Order: sequence, then C-alpha cells, then structure tokens
Amino acid sequence: MIFQRLIWSALAAALLVGSVQTGIQRWQAAPLILSAEVYEDQKAEAPAPTKALAAHAHAEAVAPEHAHDHGTAQEWAPENGFERTVWTWVANILHAFSMALLVFAVMGVYLYRRGAALASLPLAAWVAAAGWLSFHFWPSLGLHAEVSGMDAAPLHARQVWWVLAMGSAALACALVGFARAPWRWAVAAALLALPFAVGAPHLQGDALAGFGPEAHAALEQLGKQFVWATNWVALSFWGCMAVACGLAFQRWLRPLLLATFEQNKPVTATPAGVNP
Repeated sequence: MIFQRLIWSALAAALLVGSVQTGIQRWQAAPLILSAEVYEDQKAEAPAPTKALAAHAHAEAVAPEHAHDHGTAQEWAPENGFERTVWTWVANILHAFSMALLVFAVMGVYLYRRGAALASLPLAAWVAAAGWLSFHFWPSLGLHAEVSGMDAAPLHARQVWWVLAMGSAALACALVGFARAPWRWAVAAALLALPFAVGAPHLQGDALAGFGPEAHAALEQLGKQFVWATNWVALSFWGCMAVACGLAFQRWLRPLLLATFEQNKPVTATPAGVNP
C-alpha cells in the first residue's frame, strides 16, 4: 500500500514539475543552446592524421572501411521544434520522478526520526533546498554549465569530481538535518570544503579555441548567459519540487506513514505492580 502510494505520488509530482521545467527551459535555456549550435559548425576541423598515425592504425588491424563507416555514421537526434520539445519533456518527467522519490524518502526518514513536529510543506522546502545545494549549486561552483562547442577537461575526471562535490554536500546536509551532536557543524564544513581542496578539473587553455573572432566573442557571451540560465532553471526545478512534493506528501503519504510508524512502535513492558 505504501509502495503504490509512493509511486503514484512521485508520478503526480513529476508530471507537474517536469511540465513546468520544460516550459522554463524553453524560455531560459533553449534559445541559448540553439544560438550556440549555430556557431558549433564553424569550429576549425582537427588536423588530418599523419602517415605515422595511419600506419599505426593499420598495424592495429583497423579495417579502412570500418574507419570510414565510423567517421560518417551519425547518431540519431530529435529534430528541432516539436520533436525535441517532446523528448525534453519526457526526460524532465523521468528526472523529476527520480528526484521526487528521493525527496519522499528523505521526508519519510525525517518523519520517522523526528516525528510530526514539522509540517509537510516546510519539510519539503528544506529537503528541496538540500537537493538544490547538493545536485546543482555546490558542483556548479567548480564546474559551471557549458554551451555547445566549448572544450572541457576529460569527461571522466569531471564526472568523478562532480560525484565528490555532490556526495560531500549531501552528507553535510544529512549531518546537519539528522545528527544532534554539536560537532556536526564542523564535520559538515569540512565535507563542503573537501571537493575544493581536491580541486575541480579544468581545461588548460582556451575552451573556445578553433573558433573565429566573431564566433569566439558570441559563444563567450552565450556561455555567461547560459550559466545564469541554468542557475535559474535549477532553482525553479527545486522550488517547484518543494511545492509539488510537499502537497503530495501531505495528501497521500504522511497520514499512512504516521499510522505505520505508530503501529510499529516497540511496546514498553509495564513493571509488575504498577498500574498503567
């Protein structure tokens, strides 16, 4: 019963949040992405492989026809317009669904450990704020969003650092929210500082190398605007998540969880000779 309500509540919240998110992306971020893609084709091509590299490829038994097919094959991508918007909407709903499940899980744990002192909407707002800090703000301080065509550090290094920043922020939020010892503040501060002590991976050189002066200046300006746009998109996502999850949790999950927790409370034995 709880599992079914959890899934349907998360789906209801995801439909609302994903739809709102798609509209905000079309308004804030999509025009910048489309503008950057116009300049992406103007980037200078990489130099052709030398004879030594070609001989090495032959030594590695790479068939010429396979190399030709690999160079000309194109991955499928949705067309700009309605098709791209629909698939963006689907992706946003799936993303919102996973985040809603996470928000409900944290709210349920808080309800179990701390009781019903905090109402659903304020609790959802605190959890959503922790999600925004962990999944967007803290990682973006080291690795900001980039528009199409910009070079960056190796993907694996960026992914590892992003996970480190996200995990450190999430652990810090969990300590502050659930632990009661006074040392939790010092440990939380150390966790927040950890990813920046390690250092985020950055590209050595110009991220827009290969573009002409006009395209370089335009993409540089678009990149600055895109950073602000992604910040607003993320803030609106988690704000909408707080409202949707708070209302859904209050309506469908909170009463059932409180009743379940009450039933599963350990029964304290009454000492002999003492009237309860």
